[in-house]
Amino acid sequence: MAGFPEILTTCRFYLELRLDGSKDSVDGYFLECSGFKSSQQVIETNHVTPQKWGAQGKAVGRIVGTKIPGNVSYSNLVLRRGLTCSMTFWNWIAAVQDGNWATQRRNGSLIIFNQAAEEQFRLEFQGAFPMGYRILDVNARGDEMEVEEIEVAVEELKRVKVANGDAS
Repeated sequence: MAGFPEILTTCRFYLELRLDGSKDSVDGYFLECSGFKSSQQVIETNHVTPQKWGAQGKAVGRIVGTKIPGNVSYSNLVLRRGLTCSMTFWNWIAAVQDGNWATQRRNGSLIIFNQAAEEQFRLEFQGAFPMGYRILDVNARGDEMEVEEIEVAVEELKRVKVANGDAS
């Protein structure tokens, strides 16, 4: 069926993280990401109109409420992957914790690929810095992959149209 976009299933897709200013072409591949959320505050205002109202129409000054959009905020991104030997994220976290947070803010993108390794979805973020790191419980007797998790604060998050994607 031509022109029908592929549904990005949980089977054989991956999430790639690229940070501006990095020496590596890809800073990490992840199996899971949560926190794709933006919300906008609502500012409620009231004003008095010169409109007449009431039973006999003698009351003046009707109060009217209006809602307008306020500040936009973005939740933190939480990235999870199999534990690797890479020190990239640990070094980034250490630089922020050592007081270099102003120079460690990064812009970048999260990219989701389809099963043929073609880019299908891209989110770009601004002003990101790591704010948490953990390794989920390690069990040498288990048969599950060890997982590391990094939480990243972002100032802005926006979806960008992919050049080769079919979706509008």
